[in-house]
Amino acid sequence: MQKLFDEVASLDRRCYEEFFLSEDILMEHAASGMAEYIRNNFAKNSKIIVVCGSGNNGADGIALARLLHGDFDTSLFYAKEPSSKMALLQAKRAQSVGVKESKELKDCDVLVDAIVGTGFSGEFSEELKNLINKMNSLVAFKIACDVPSGYKFIADVTLTMGALKKRMFLDEVKESVGEIKVLDLGISRDIYEKESNWSVLDLDDLKLPNRVKKDSHKGSYGHLAVVSGEMCGAGIMSALSALRFGSGLVTLVGFEKIEIPHCLMYSHKLPKNATALAIGMGLGAEFSTLELEKFLHNTLPVIADADIFYMQTILEILKRERVVLTPHAKEFVSLLKITNLADITIQEVQKNRFKYVEEFCKMFPNVTLLLKGANVIIAKGSEFYINPHGTSALAKGGSGDVLSGLIGALLAQGYQPLDAAINASLAHTKTALNYRGADFSLTPDDLIDGICRL
Repeated sequence: MQKLFDEVASLDRRCYEEFFLSEDILMEHAASGMAEYIRNNFAKNSKIIVVCGSGNNGADGIALARLLHGDFDTSLFYAKEPSSKMALLQAKRAQSVGVKESKELKDCDVLVDAIVGTGFSGEFSEELKNLINKMNSLVAFKIACDVPSGYKFIADVTLTMGALKKRMFLDEVKESVGEIKVLDLGISRDIYEKESNWSVLDLDDLKLPNRVKKDSHKGSYGHLAVVSGEMCGAGIMSALSALRFGSGLVTLVGFEKIEIPHCLMYSHKLPKNATALAIGMGLGAEFSTLELEKFLHNTLPVIADADIFYMQTILEILKRERVVLTPHAKEFVSLLKITNLADITIQEVQKNRFKYVEEFCKMFPNVTLLLKGANVIIAKGSEFYINPHGTSALAKGGSGDVLSGLIGALLAQGYQPLDAAINASLAHTKTALNYRGADFSLTPDDLIDGICRL
Protein backbone atom coordinates (compact mmCIF):
# COMPACT_ATOMS: atom_id res chain seq x y z
CA MET A 1 0.00 0.00 0.00
CA GLN A 2 1.32 3.42 -0.96
CA LYS A 3 0.27 6.90 0.10
CA LEU A 4 -1.34 9.24 -2.40
CA PHE A 5 -1.26 13.04 -2.45
CA ASP A 6 -3.12 15.94 -4.06
CA GLU A 7 0.20 17.74 -4.56
CA VAL A 8 3.84 17.34 -3.55
CA ALA A 9 5.03 20.96 -3.63
CA SER A 10 4.45 21.14 0.14
CA LEU A 11 6.52 17.97 0.58
CA ASP A 12 9.34 19.52 -1.44
CA ARG A 13 9.20 22.67 0.73
CA ARG A 14 9.49 20.51 3.80
CA CYS A 15 12.71 19.06 2.35
CA TYR A 16 14.11 22.58 1.96
CA GLU A 17 12.98 23.88 5.35
CA GLU A 18 13.35 20.86 7.64
CA PHE A 19 15.97 18.67 5.99
CA PHE A 20 18.18 21.39 4.43
CA LEU A 21 18.00 19.80 0.98
CA SER A 22 18.17 22.33 -1.83
CA GLU A 23 16.09 22.33 -5.01
CA ASP A 24 19.28 21.41 -6.86
CA ILE A 25 19.85 18.34 -4.68
CA LEU A 26 16.29 17.10 -5.18
CA MET A 27 16.59 17.60 -8.93
CA GLU A 28 19.87 15.70 -9.14
CA HIS A 29 18.34 12.77 -7.26
CA ALA A 30 15.31 12.81 -9.58
CA ALA A 31 17.57 12.76 -12.64
CA SER A 32 19.74 10.03 -11.09
CA GLY A 33 16.67 7.87 -10.50
CA MET A 34 15.61 8.22 -14.12
CA ALA A 35 19.13 7.50 -15.31
CA GLU A 36 19.32 4.38 -13.15
CA TYR A 37 16.05 3.10 -14.64
CA ILE A 38 17.38 3.61 -18.18
CA ARG A 39 20.76 2.01 -17.36
CA ASN A 40 19.00 -1.02 -15.89
CA ASN A 41 16.69 -1.51 -18.84
CA PHE A 42 18.56 -0.43 -21.98
CA ALA A 43 21.89 -1.35 -23.53
CA LYS A 44 24.83 1.00 -23.53
CA ASN A 45 24.92 3.31 -26.58
CA SER A 46 21.12 3.13 -27.03
CA LYS A 47 19.74 6.20 -28.80
CA ILE A 48 17.92 8.46 -26.31
CA ILE A 49 16.09 11.72 -27.02
CA VAL A 50 14.97 13.90 -24.12
CA VAL A 51 12.28 16.46 -25.02
CA CYS A 52 12.43 19.38 -22.59
CA GLY A 53 10.26 22.33 -21.70
CA SER A 54 11.32 25.68 -20.30
CA GLY A 55 10.63 25.05 -16.61
CA ASN A 56 11.76 22.70 -13.88
CA ASN A 57 10.33 19.59 -15.50
CA GLY A 58 12.52 20.43 -18.46
CA ALA A 59 15.41 20.97 -16.05
CA ASP A 60 14.93 17.39 -14.77
CA GLY A 61 15.18 16.18 -18.35
CA ILE A 62 18.29 18.24 -19.10
CA ALA A 63 19.98 16.84 -15.98
CA LEU A 64 19.05 13.33 -17.11
CA ALA A 65 20.65 13.90 -20.52
CA ARG A 66 23.87 15.04 -18.84
CA LEU A 67 23.99 11.94 -16.64
CA LEU A 68 23.48 9.61 -19.60
CA HIS A 69 25.89 11.44 -21.93
CA GLY A 70 28.95 9.37 -22.73
CA ASP A 71 27.33 6.01 -22.09
CA PHE A 72 24.35 6.52 -24.41
CA ASP A 73 23.73 8.30 -27.70
CA THR A 74 21.87 11.10 -25.96
CA SER A 75 20.43 14.32 -27.38
CA LEU A 76 18.22 17.14 -26.13
CA PHE A 77 15.26 18.48 -28.06
CA TYR A 78 13.93 21.78 -26.71
CA ALA A 79 10.18 22.12 -27.01
CA LYS A 80 10.78 25.53 -25.44
CA GLU A 81 14.06 27.22 -24.62
CA PRO A 82 15.07 27.00 -20.92
CA SER A 83 13.81 29.94 -18.87
CA SER A 84 13.51 28.91 -15.20
CA LYS A 85 16.53 29.36 -12.94
CA MET A 86 17.10 25.61 -12.65
CA ALA A 87 16.54 24.96 -16.37
CA LEU A 88 19.13 27.59 -17.28
CA LEU A 89 21.61 26.12 -14.78
CA GLN A 90 21.06 22.55 -16.00
CA ALA A 91 21.39 23.67 -19.64
CA LYS A 92 24.75 25.28 -18.82
CA ARG A 93 25.92 22.06 -17.15
CA ALA A 94 24.76 19.93 -20.10
CA GLN A 95 26.54 22.20 -22.59
CA SER A 96 29.75 22.06 -20.57
CA VAL A 97 30.02 18.26 -20.92
CA GLY A 98 29.04 18.27 -24.57
CA VAL A 99 25.44 17.04 -24.61
CA LYS A 100 24.23 17.56 -28.16
CA GLU A 101 20.99 19.27 -29.17
CA SER A 102 18.69 17.93 -31.86
CA LYS A 103 16.44 19.99 -34.11
CA GLU A 104 14.20 17.12 -35.16
CA LEU A 105 12.51 14.12 -33.62
CA LYS A 106 13.09 10.65 -35.02
CA ASP A 107 12.48 7.08 -33.99
CA CYS A 108 14.84 6.09 -31.18
CA ASP A 109 15.31 3.54 -28.43
CA VAL A 110 14.05 5.79 -25.63
CA LEU A 111 12.00 8.97 -25.83
CA VAL A 112 11.71 11.00 -22.62
CA ASP A 113 8.92 13.55 -22.14
CA ALA A 114 10.08 16.38 -19.85
CA ILE A 115 8.00 19.22 -21.26
CA VAL A 116 5.75 20.14 -18.32
CA GLY A 117 5.10 18.64 -14.89
CA THR A 118 2.45 18.80 -12.19
CA GLY A 119 2.56 22.59 -12.03
CA PHE A 120 1.16 22.98 -15.54
CA SER A 121 -2.43 24.19 -15.93
CA GLY A 122 -4.29 25.51 -18.90
CA GLU A 123 -4.20 24.51 -22.54
CA PHE A 124 -1.32 23.61 -24.82
CA SER A 125 -0.62 25.77 -27.83
CA GLU A 126 -1.26 24.19 -31.22
CA GLU A 127 2.50 23.93 -31.66
CA LEU A 128 2.88 21.89 -28.47
CA LYS A 129 -0.14 19.74 -29.30
CA ASN A 130 1.41 18.90 -32.65
CA LEU A 131 4.73 18.15 -31.00
CA ILE A 132 3.20 15.73 -28.51
CA ASN A 133 1.23 14.05 -31.28
CA LYS A 134 4.51 13.62 -33.14
CA MET A 135 6.14 12.16 -30.02
CA ASN A 136 3.29 9.70 -29.60
CA SER A 137 3.69 8.55 -33.19
CA LEU A 138 7.39 7.75 -32.89
CA VAL A 139 8.71 4.22 -32.50
CA ALA A 140 10.41 4.30 -29.10
CA PHE A 141 10.05 3.21 -25.52
CA LYS A 142 8.38 6.24 -23.99
CA ILE A 143 9.16 7.57 -20.51
CA ALA A 144 7.33 10.43 -18.79
CA CYS A 145 9.35 12.57 -16.39
CA ASP A 146 7.21 12.95 -13.23
CA VAL A 147 3.91 13.05 -15.17
CA PRO A 148 3.04 12.76 -18.88
CA SER A 149 2.87 16.32 -20.20
CA GLY A 150 -0.73 17.48 -19.86
CA TYR A 151 -1.58 13.77 -19.74
CA LYS A 152 -1.51 13.89 -23.54
CA PHE A 153 1.81 12.10 -23.94
CA ILE A 154 1.27 8.33 -23.97
CA ALA A 155 3.98 6.83 -21.77
CA ASP A 156 5.05 3.24 -21.36
CA VAL A 157 6.28 4.17 -17.89
CA THR A 158 5.97 7.27 -15.74
CA LEU A 159 8.91 7.89 -13.41
CA THR A 160 7.34 10.15 -10.83
CA MET A 161 9.21 12.10 -8.20
CA GLY A 162 8.94 11.62 -4.46
CA ALA A 163 5.39 10.33 -4.11
CA LEU A 164 2.27 9.29 -6.02
CA LYS A 165 -0.12 12.01 -7.19
CA LYS A 166 -3.91 11.57 -7.23
CA ARG A 167 -4.32 13.04 -10.71
CA MET A 168 -2.44 10.02 -12.08
CA PHE A 169 -5.28 7.74 -11.02
CA LEU A 170 -8.20 9.30 -12.81
CA ASP A 171 -9.71 6.86 -15.29
CA GLU A 172 -9.22 9.27 -18.18
CA VAL A 173 -5.41 9.35 -17.79
CA LYS A 174 -4.81 5.62 -17.29
CA GLU A 175 -3.92 5.33 -20.97
CA SER A 176 -1.28 8.05 -20.59
CA VAL A 177 0.65 7.10 -17.47
CA GLY A 178 1.49 3.48 -18.25
CA GLU A 179 3.38 1.76 -15.45
CA ILE A 180 4.13 4.12 -12.56
CA LYS A 181 7.38 4.04 -10.58
CA VAL A 182 8.26 6.39 -7.73
CA LEU A 183 11.80 7.80 -7.49
CA ASP A 184 13.21 9.09 -4.20
CA LEU A 185 14.61 12.60 -3.93
CA GLY A 186 17.49 12.03 -1.56
CA ILE A 187 15.57 10.82 1.46
CA SER A 188 13.40 7.79 2.17
CA ARG A 189 9.77 7.98 1.07
CA ASP A 190 8.82 7.28 4.68
CA ILE A 191 10.46 10.58 5.61
CA TYR A 192 9.50 12.56 2.51
CA GLU A 193 5.81 11.66 2.71
CA LYS A 194 3.39 12.97 5.32
CA GLU A 195 0.15 11.35 6.40
CA SER A 196 -2.58 10.99 3.79
CA ASN A 197 -6.08 9.57 3.96
CA TRP A 198 -5.73 8.35 0.35
CA SER A 199 -3.74 5.21 -0.51
CA VAL A 200 -2.99 3.09 -3.57
CA LEU A 201 -3.41 -0.65 -3.08
CA ASP A 202 -0.70 -3.10 -4.10
CA LEU A 203 -1.60 -6.62 -5.23
CA ASP A 204 0.23 -8.08 -2.25
CA ASP A 205 -2.17 -6.23 0.07
CA LEU A 206 -4.67 -9.00 -0.77
CA LYS A 207 -5.58 -11.19 2.20
CA LEU A 208 -7.47 -14.30 1.10
CA PRO A 209 -9.97 -16.18 3.27
CA ASN A 210 -8.01 -18.60 5.41
CA ARG A 211 -9.60 -21.74 6.82
CA VAL A 212 -7.35 -22.51 9.79
CA LYS A 213 -9.90 -24.11 12.09
CA LYS A 214 -9.95 -27.88 11.62
CA ASP A 215 -13.14 -28.47 13.60
CA SER A 216 -15.50 -26.67 11.25
CA HIS A 217 -18.41 -27.25 8.90
CA LYS A 218 -20.25 -25.40 6.13
CA GLY A 219 -22.08 -23.24 8.65
CA SER A 220 -18.74 -22.04 10.02
CA TYR A 221 -18.10 -19.98 6.89
CA GLY A 222 -21.27 -18.01 6.53
CA HIS A 223 -24.41 -18.16 4.43
CA LEU A 224 -24.91 -15.59 1.68
CA ALA A 225 -28.43 -14.90 0.41
CA VAL A 226 -28.50 -13.52 -3.14
CA VAL A 227 -31.72 -11.86 -4.27
CA SER A 228 -32.47 -13.33 -7.70
CA GLY A 229 -34.13 -10.80 -9.99
CA GLU A 230 -35.56 -10.59 -13.47
CA MET A 231 -32.19 -11.32 -15.10
CA CYS A 232 -31.43 -14.34 -12.97
CA GLY A 233 -28.10 -15.06 -14.63
CA ALA A 234 -26.56 -12.11 -12.78
CA GLY A 235 -27.60 -13.52 -9.43
CA ILE A 236 -26.31 -16.97 -10.36
CA MET A 237 -22.90 -15.56 -11.30
CA SER A 238 -22.73 -13.68 -8.00
CA ALA A 239 -23.76 -16.78 -6.08
CA LEU A 240 -21.19 -19.01 -7.80
CA SER A 241 -18.36 -16.53 -7.20
CA ALA A 242 -19.37 -16.29 -3.52
CA LEU A 243 -19.28 -20.05 -3.15
CA ARG A 244 -15.87 -20.15 -4.84
CA PHE A 245 -14.56 -17.42 -2.51
CA GLY A 246 -15.26 -19.31 0.66
CA SER A 247 -18.88 -18.80 1.64
CA GLY A 248 -20.04 -22.03 3.25
CA LEU A 249 -23.58 -21.77 1.89
CA VAL A 250 -25.17 -19.67 -0.84
CA THR A 251 -28.90 -19.38 -1.49
CA LEU A 252 -30.65 -17.62 -4.34
CA VAL A 253 -33.85 -15.97 -3.14
CA GLY A 254 -36.77 -15.22 -5.45
CA PHE A 255 -40.38 -15.95 -6.28
CA GLU A 256 -39.93 -17.71 -9.60
CA LYS A 257 -38.62 -21.24 -9.95
CA ILE A 258 -35.46 -21.19 -12.04
CA GLU A 259 -32.82 -23.67 -13.11
CA ILE A 260 -29.71 -23.28 -10.98
CA PRO A 261 -26.39 -25.11 -10.59
CA HIS A 262 -26.59 -28.06 -8.20
CA CYS A 263 -24.13 -26.48 -5.76
CA LEU A 264 -26.52 -23.59 -5.01
CA MET A 265 -29.74 -23.52 -3.03
CA TYR A 266 -32.99 -21.74 -3.87
CA SER A 267 -35.66 -20.33 -1.56
CA HIS A 268 -38.73 -18.09 -1.74
CA LYS A 269 -37.80 -16.64 1.65
CA LEU A 270 -34.66 -15.23 3.16
CA PRO A 271 -32.91 -18.13 4.98
CA LYS A 272 -33.05 -17.75 8.76
CA ASN A 273 -29.37 -18.60 9.09
CA ALA A 274 -28.22 -16.13 6.41
CA THR A 275 -25.21 -14.06 7.50
CA ALA A 276 -25.14 -11.57 4.60
CA LEU A 277 -27.38 -10.34 1.80
CA ALA A 278 -26.55 -9.46 -1.83
CA ILE A 279 -29.14 -7.41 -3.71
CA GLY A 280 -29.42 -5.54 -7.01
CA MET A 281 -27.63 -7.74 -9.56
CA GLY A 282 -30.00 -8.31 -12.48
CA LEU A 283 -32.88 -7.10 -10.32
CA GLY A 284 -34.96 -5.54 -13.11
CA ALA A 285 -38.65 -5.12 -12.29
CA GLU A 286 -39.03 -8.47 -10.55
CA PHE A 287 -40.02 -7.11 -7.13
CA SER A 288 -42.23 -4.33 -5.80
CA THR A 289 -40.79 -1.77 -3.41
CA LEU A 290 -42.62 -3.49 -0.55
CA GLU A 291 -41.18 -6.87 -1.51
CA LEU A 292 -37.67 -5.46 -1.69
CA GLU A 293 -38.01 -3.81 1.69
CA LYS A 294 -39.11 -7.13 3.22
CA PHE A 295 -35.71 -8.54 2.26
CA LEU A 296 -34.20 -5.74 4.32
CA HIS A 297 -36.13 -6.30 7.56
CA ASN A 298 -32.99 -7.51 9.33
CA THR A 299 -29.56 -6.32 10.42
CA LEU A 300 -27.53 -8.40 7.96
CA PRO A 301 -24.55 -6.83 6.20
CA VAL A 302 -25.54 -5.97 2.62
CA ILE A 303 -23.76 -5.74 -0.70
CA ALA A 304 -25.89 -3.59 -3.05
CA ASP A 305 -25.25 -3.29 -6.76
CA ALA A 306 -26.68 -2.45 -10.19
CA ASP A 307 -30.41 -1.77 -10.54
CA ILE A 308 -30.90 -0.92 -6.87
CA PHE A 309 -29.16 2.43 -7.48
CA TYR A 310 -32.12 3.59 -9.57
CA MET A 311 -34.66 2.76 -6.86
CA GLN A 312 -35.78 4.67 -3.79
CA THR A 313 -35.09 1.48 -1.80
CA ILE A 314 -31.43 2.48 -1.81
CA LEU A 315 -32.28 5.14 0.77
CA GLU A 316 -33.31 2.40 3.21
CA ILE A 317 -30.09 0.50 2.53
CA LEU A 318 -28.04 3.62 3.27
CA LYS A 319 -29.39 3.62 6.83
CA ARG A 320 -27.77 0.29 7.64
CA GLU A 321 -24.65 -0.07 9.74
CA ARG A 322 -22.88 -2.59 7.49
CA VAL A 323 -23.28 -1.99 3.78
CA VAL A 324 -21.14 -1.99 0.64
CA LEU A 325 -22.29 -0.17 -2.51
CA THR A 326 -20.66 -1.02 -5.86
CA PRO A 327 -21.91 1.41 -8.54
CA HIS A 328 -20.26 2.14 -11.86
CA ALA A 329 -20.20 5.77 -13.05
CA LYS A 330 -23.73 5.82 -14.48
CA GLU A 331 -25.18 4.18 -11.37
CA PHE A 332 -23.21 6.59 -9.17
CA VAL A 333 -24.78 9.52 -11.02
CA SER A 334 -28.22 8.11 -10.14
CA LEU A 335 -27.16 7.51 -6.53
CA LEU A 336 -25.95 11.08 -6.15
CA LYS A 337 -29.23 12.39 -7.55
CA ILE A 338 -31.45 10.20 -5.33
CA THR A 339 -29.51 11.29 -2.25
CA ASN A 340 -29.70 14.96 -3.34
CA LEU A 341 -25.94 15.25 -3.34
CA ALA A 342 -25.58 16.27 -6.99
CA ASP A 343 -27.43 16.27 -10.30
CA ILE A 344 -24.58 15.86 -12.77
CA THR A 345 -23.51 13.97 -15.87
CA ILE A 346 -21.36 10.87 -16.16
CA GLN A 347 -18.62 13.04 -17.68
CA GLU A 348 -18.64 15.33 -14.64
CA VAL A 349 -18.38 12.35 -12.30
CA GLN A 350 -15.46 10.92 -14.23
CA LYS A 351 -13.56 14.21 -14.14
CA ASN A 352 -14.23 14.69 -10.43
CA ARG A 353 -14.32 11.13 -9.07
CA PHE A 354 -12.30 11.93 -5.96
CA LYS A 355 -14.42 14.95 -5.08
CA TYR A 356 -17.79 13.19 -5.34
CA VAL A 357 -16.57 10.09 -3.51
CA GLU A 358 -15.39 12.30 -0.64
CA GLU A 359 -18.68 14.20 -0.56
CA PHE A 360 -20.69 10.96 -0.55
CA CYS A 361 -18.62 9.50 2.28
CA LYS A 362 -18.98 12.68 4.30
CA MET A 363 -22.77 12.41 4.06
CA PHE A 364 -22.84 8.63 4.64
CA PRO A 365 -19.83 7.85 6.87
CA ASN A 366 -21.06 4.35 7.76
CA VAL A 367 -21.33 3.23 4.14
CA THR A 368 -18.50 1.56 2.23
CA LEU A 369 -18.46 2.78 -1.37
CA LEU A 370 -16.72 0.95 -4.20
CA LEU A 371 -16.84 3.08 -7.35
CA LYS A 372 -16.03 0.91 -10.34
CA GLY A 373 -13.83 2.08 -13.17
CA ALA A 374 -10.42 1.65 -14.75
CA ASN A 375 -9.11 2.65 -11.33
CA VAL A 376 -11.46 1.40 -8.62
CA ILE A 377 -12.05 3.72 -5.65
CA ILE A 378 -12.94 2.09 -2.31
CA ALA A 379 -13.90 4.40 0.53
CA LYS A 380 -15.51 4.61 3.95
CA GLY A 381 -15.66 7.68 6.16
CA SER A 382 -12.28 9.38 5.87
CA GLU A 383 -10.43 6.35 4.45
CA PHE A 384 -9.89 6.23 0.69
CA TYR A 385 -8.17 3.57 -1.41
CA ILE A 386 -7.51 3.12 -5.12
CA ASN A 387 -7.14 -0.26 -6.78
CA PRO A 388 -5.29 0.54 -10.05
CA HIS A 389 -4.84 -3.07 -11.15
CA GLY A 390 -7.92 -3.37 -13.33
CA THR A 391 -7.61 -4.48 -16.93
CA SER A 392 -9.71 -4.00 -20.04
CA ALA A 393 -10.33 -7.76 -19.93
CA LEU A 394 -12.90 -7.00 -17.19
CA ALA A 395 -14.94 -4.78 -19.54
CA LYS A 396 -17.59 -7.41 -20.11
CA GLY A 397 -21.10 -8.06 -18.79
CA GLY A 398 -21.07 -10.15 -15.65
CA SER A 399 -17.69 -9.04 -14.31
CA GLY A 400 -19.41 -6.76 -11.79
CA ASP A 401 -21.76 -9.56 -10.71
CA VAL A 402 -18.72 -11.70 -9.91
CA LEU A 403 -17.27 -8.84 -7.83
CA SER A 404 -20.53 -8.51 -5.89
CA GLY A 405 -20.41 -12.21 -5.11
CA LEU A 406 -16.82 -11.95 -3.87
CA ILE A 407 -17.75 -9.08 -1.54
CA GLY A 408 -20.85 -10.95 -0.37
CA ALA A 409 -18.78 -14.04 0.40
CA LEU A 410 -16.45 -12.06 2.66
CA LEU A 411 -19.33 -10.25 4.38
CA ALA A 412 -20.96 -13.64 5.03
CA GLN A 413 -17.70 -14.88 6.55
CA GLY A 414 -17.62 -11.97 8.99
CA TYR A 415 -15.36 -9.44 7.29
CA GLN A 416 -15.95 -5.78 8.02
CA PRO A 417 -17.43 -4.03 4.95
CA LEU A 418 -14.33 -1.98 4.10
CA ASP A 419 -12.05 -5.02 4.38
CA ALA A 420 -14.49 -7.07 2.32
CA ALA A 421 -14.55 -4.47 -0.46
CA ILE A 422 -10.76 -4.05 -0.54
CA ASN A 423 -9.92 -7.75 -0.58
CA ALA A 424 -12.67 -8.70 -3.00
CA SER A 425 -11.63 -5.95 -5.41
CA LEU A 426 -7.99 -7.05 -5.28
CA ALA A 427 -8.99 -10.69 -5.80
CA HIS A 428 -11.17 -9.65 -8.74
CA THR A 429 -8.44 -7.70 -10.54
CA LYS A 430 -5.68 -10.17 -9.70
CA THR A 431 -7.74 -13.03 -11.12
CA ALA A 432 -8.17 -11.06 -14.36
CA LEU A 433 -4.45 -10.30 -14.52
CA ASN A 434 -3.67 -14.00 -14.03
CA TYR A 435 -5.87 -14.99 -16.98
CA ARG A 436 -3.74 -16.46 -19.75
CA GLY A 437 -6.18 -16.17 -22.64
CA ALA A 438 -6.63 -13.20 -24.96
CA ASP A 439 -7.91 -10.17 -23.04
CA PHE A 440 -11.06 -9.98 -25.16
CA SER A 441 -11.99 -13.57 -24.28
CA LEU A 442 -12.28 -13.34 -20.48
CA THR A 443 -15.77 -14.34 -19.29
CA PRO A 444 -17.39 -14.32 -15.83
CA ASP A 445 -17.01 -18.11 -15.81
CA ASP A 446 -13.26 -17.67 -16.34
CA LEU A 447 -13.13 -15.25 -13.41
CA ILE A 448 -15.01 -17.62 -11.14
CA ASP A 449 -12.80 -20.50 -12.18
CA GLY A 450 -9.63 -18.41 -11.69
CA ILE A 451 -10.41 -17.57 -8.08
CA CYS A 452 -9.17 -21.01 -7.03
CA ARG A 453 -5.68 -20.14 -8.35
CA LEU A 454 -5.12 -16.97 -6.37
